[in-house]
Parts: sequence; C-alpha cells; structure tokens
Amino acid sequence: MAGLVPFNRKNDGMRAGAFDGFDSMLDDFFSDAWPFRRNLMADTFKIDVEDCEDHYEVEAELPGIEKGDVDLSIDQGRLTIRVAQSQEKEDKKKNYIHKERRYSAMSRSIYLADAIPDGIKAKLDNGVLCVQVPKQKTDRQGSSIEIE
Repeated sequence: MAGLVPFNRKNDGMRAGAFDGFDSMLDDFFSDAWPFRRNLMADTFKIDVEDCEDHYEVEAELPGIEKGDVDLSIDQGRLTIRVAQSQEKEDKKKNYIHKERRYSAMSRSIYLADAIPDGIKAKLDNGVLCVQVPKQKTDRQGSSIEIE
C-alpha cells in the first residue's frame, strides 16, 4: 500500500461550484493532520529488517523504553516485539493531591519464514532494540524448466 495515493479533490483542477468552501473544509478536517488520525499513526514504533547471509538484523526504535517494558517472542516464524509502559505521577501541593496515570502498549510483528528460534540475540541500547535472528540455510539455486 505504500504506492497508493489518496484522491484529493483539491488537486482535481476541474472543480467549481457553490460547495467549494464546504468541500475544502471537509478535506482539511479529514486530512493527515486530523488529530485523531495523527495519534493513530504515531502510536507505533519504526523497525528496519535487514536480510543478511546467515541471519536477520531487526532494529526497532524505542526511545524512552526500558528493558523491562519490552517483550520479545517468536512463534512459527513470526517475530513479535511488544512494548507496555505505565507511569504514575503524584504531586502534593497544600491539601491538594494531583495524580496522573498513563499506560501505553504497542506491538509489531514480522514474518521471517526461515528463522531459527534458538540462538536469537537481543540488545536494547540508547532506545534502539537490535535483534539478531539466525536463519536456516536453504539451497536457493534455481533450475531450468523445459516447456513441452
């Protein structure tokens, strides 16, 4: 879906009429800058997956996340990174107690068909999780097929 571009009437060039202002207002309201949509896009973390010769290198950007807040698992070739973080803040001023709580959770899964579950190494350093996933050696040599 990375190559799909949503239709936007502003770029149509053929538009004229009494409802231009109203259409423009709706386009602005439902654009990428719409607050709810912006929060949905920002509630995940970015990952890079590199296919090396004998293993996969997975890097996930997790700024402000500590080791205890990360759960890493692999099941049937699906590597899943889960992050759950909770914070509680209490501020006492005079007779007033101000409490704030925050909980956030997010996860990403990557399918690595030839991953070997044993021997996976992971390290979290300066907000970047690096995971090395060994992979099975497969003979990927092609062969010629004769057409009858």
